[in-house]
This record gives sequence, structure tokens and C-alpha cells, in this order.
Amino acid sequence: MPASPASLSLAFGLAFEDLYDPAGLARLDGEFVRALAGADAGLAARFAAARANPGALAYKDEADLLIAVAPHLDRFMAKLFGIEDEWQDLVEGHHRLAPLFRVKRKFVQRRAMLKIKADEAAGLDGPALEAQVAALLGGKFDELAFAERILAWVADEPAHAQELALAERFAAWAAHTPEGRWLHRDGVLFKPPQRVDPMHLVPVQTDASPGYSVHTLHHIRRRNGFALTDPGTNLAGALDEANYCIWCHEQAKDSCSKGLKEKPVVPADAPASLGRDPITFKKSPFGVPLAGCPLEERISEFHKLKSEGWAVGALAMIVIDNPIVCATGHRICNDCMKSCIYQRQDPVDIPQAETRTLKDILALPWGFEIYSLLTRWNPINLRSPLPRAPTGKRVLIVGTGPAGFTLAHFLLNDGHTVVGIDGLKIEPLDAAISGVQPDGKRVAFRAIHDIGELREPLEHRVMAGFEQAFKGRSLAGLPDELITAMARHDVGSSAFRLRQTKVIQVVVGKRIAWVEMQQQHFGCSDII
Repeated sequence: MPASPASLSLAFGLAFEDLYDPAGLARLDGEFVRALAGADAGLAARFAAARANPGALAYKDEADLLIAVAPHLDRFMAKLFGIEDEWQDLVEGHHRLAPLFRVKRKFVQRRAMLKIKADEAAGLDGPALEAQVAALLGGKFDELAFAERILAWVADEPAHAQELALAERFAAWAAHTPEGRWLHRDGVLFKPPQRVDPMHLVPVQTDASPGYSVHTLHHIRRRNGFALTDPGTNLAGALDEANYCIWCHEQAKDSCSKGLKEKPVVPADAPASLGRDPITFKKSPFGVPLAGCPLEERISEFHKLKSEGWAVGALAMIVIDNPIVCATGHRICNDCMKSCIYQRQDPVDIPQAETRTLKDILALPWGFEIYSLLTRWNPINLRSPLPRAPTGKRVLIVGTGPAGFTLAHFLLNDGHTVVGIDGLKIEPLDAAISGVQPDGKRVAFRAIHDIGELREPLEHRVMAGFEQAFKGRSLAGLPDELITAMARHDVGSSAFRLRQTKVIQVVVGKRIAWVEMQQQHFGCSDII
């Protein structure tokens, strides 16, 4: 039961409530189809045919179609939420960084590093070279300014031979030497892929002078309390990974998504009578099958869209297979990286690019609502663009970790009623955000304009125990069994226990679906 705040004014005659209503989403889908037809009738016809029979498309043809439609989705979402200016700033921010990746590949790696080998670069005076380059840039070195200047010099190379020679020496030193790479570690321009030694994945510095070996790390991140130590990459870092990717879906070799497969003994074009080899995956040096992304996320496709500046389209491409991308990314999984086509050098850091793609959308006005909407309505999901009609079936999910709540999402979109239970303490969200009060009553919830209001630093978050949770609060609406137990025991006592055989609290909503887990023995902090 969402309430449409005055500050959110959707286009196409839609209201905020429509974004959480099947009929409203169907209207929204119709508006998108009409907008696509108005912009490109031929593409719209191909899109309609693919939706009608998605199985008829070869994988590459489907990928090409989705990539062609995605920019139209970008523009449509910007118009829908009235954020055309902010969206355009985001697109231009992507394009503004493009010189970095062009110069990194064509000038730093293919020219400077090949012309001046590592041994020669080690003998160069890097700081002095950087000072000379900085003088040509106006007094301060900046990677983007350097890349832009390189492109300008290369466009008229005879007139800038001296400047380019200086830039080659500096770039070779910065990219070849450990000192140069460390000095520029916060950038992307001088980070060429390094050879991977599976037996030495963690680089250490070894000192044997005491008569025994002492190994130290140069990149220790000290944990202060519970604060996260890795904030994730920035936009330049994500685009660096997206451009490093060779978009191998175009050659049907996107092993990051589908795994690194052994070559079949029986050729694919052999007569069917010879049979077909079962799919087997190559293994890492440690014997781990390189099966790729468990979800078969369209990684190569989202990288291509991200590199072209279509941030909403890139996220929509991810959400087709991984709608709960907020729980994956660079903090949980790297099966895709292990199966990257680059097996002898640094793989593409897919999780970092994935996380940043989501963050870039969340940072937009109404970004949370854009992401939330894509998990229910995703027009480039040819097989399931809209939630299905209610089935009347009810499903209980035991355990609400990443697998549990992801399953809950898919079941909800398939039209089922879902209840999840968990043995750990679950803290319901504010009813103004979730739309559900602690007693299960549905209330209106508001649209989220700024994702910042939902963030809570982990180091500042204090888990509220049983006594703290009820301190100064009314007991109205709590189950009778719980009120009776609270009256019978000292609520503030750590000895408080509640024995019973049924679920005592249910919180179910369109955004949230949680249930406190029934156990034979509850601790005081487990039931709130």
C-alpha cells in the first residue's frame, strides 16, 4: 500500500502506487513498448517477436537485441522519474573518462611499454619525468588530463614528437616499475595486467637477513572496530574493468558466465548418431571446476553497456539473472573471475564493476526506486518482464540468507505468497519504509529519494537487545503469548526464556517478507 509522495511525480500518468501493483506495471510496460516503437519501429518489431518467442533466438542474437534495446530503457527511466538532467550527467561522466582507457591500451601498454622494456624503465628517474610531464599539464599531474593531452599530441604527432617521447619514458616507468605502480595505485592508467602465479597469489616481501625468512604484506588494511575496510572501486575503476573485458559473448566464449569448458571430443557439427560429449569444465591449479557464474549472469553484455555509458541498461542486464545484486558484487563471490578468459594474467574484476554499476544508479535521485522497479519490471528480461498473476500457493522458506531471500524474490515474482523464517534475530524496518508494522498491519510507505537515508555505518550500528527494544514502548499488538511471558519474567534479565511451539511474530510486506523463527528455546535477543 504505497503512498505517492508529492515530491515524486512520475511521467506517463503513472503514480507511485503503480510501481508496486501488477496492473500498474502492465501499464508501465505498455508505455515503454510505445516509446520504443516511436524511437525505432524496426527494433520494436524485433523486440516484440523476441518476447513472443524468446527461445527462437540464438544466444548471441538475443544478446545483440538486448544491448540494442538497453539505451532506450535508460532514456525511458530518466523520463519516468523526471531525472533527465542527473541521468545525462551520469552518462557524460562515463564518456568523460573514455580517454583514460583508450590511452591506457593504445599508448601506455602497446606503445610505451613495448618500446621501453622493464629493465630500461627501471633505470629512469621517474619522479623527474613526472615533474616534466606535470609542467606540460599546467603544474600538476592528473591521469585524465594526461590522457587527453596524449590524444591531442598523437593527432598531430610530427609537431609533438618531443612531448610524446617524454610521455613514453614516463609512462613506461610508471607502468613497468613497482615504484611507479605504487605511486599511481589510486588511478587506472598505469595498472597493466600482471602475470598470475597460482602458487603465489598473495604478494609478500621476504627478508632473510636474520637467518630465517620473514614475510610481510605491503597492503594491510587495519580494521578499526566494525567499519568496512574496502569501500569498493570508483567509476573510473569500474570502467577500467569493463574496458579490460573483451566482451567475449560476441564470440560465444563468455566463460565468466558459462564456465571454461573442455573441448569436446565429438565435434559440434558431427552427425547426431555419434552422440554428444557431456559438458565438463576445466579445473583450476587447485582442482576447482571453473564453472563460471552460478547464475549465468550476462557479464560481458553488462560490461559493454557500462563502457558505453548506459548505466541503467547495464544494471537491467545484470538484474535479468541476478536481481539481488545488492547482496553479491565484490563482497561475496568471485566464481566469475576464476573462470575469466584471462587465466595467465589478472582476470577482469567483475564483482567490482558489478557493485559500482549498482552504486551509480543508487546515487541518482530516486535511485533506490529505479533499482527496486527493475527487480519487478525489467523489459529486457524477455522471458519474465512482469510479475506473474497470483497463484494462490503459499511457500515457506527456512533460512533467509542470500540464497533464501533470493529464492523468496523469484517466488514472489512468480505469483506465490512467501513467508521466510530464520533462527537469527531479525530487526523489522521502519514501517514508513517497509509498509508493514511489527504486528503485520499494512500501512502506506514512501518513495526513497536519497539512498543515503537508508545507509547506516556498520561500526555505528548497535544491536538492540530484548530490554532495549521494548524500553518505553507499548505492548499493544504483540501476541498474547509474548505479553504473558514478559509479565512472568524479568524482561531485562539475560535468563529470560520463552518456550513455545509456534511462530510468535510475522512481518510480511511487498518490500519485506520476514518471519521470526519458531524454536523450542528462544534467547531474549532472538524474539525481537
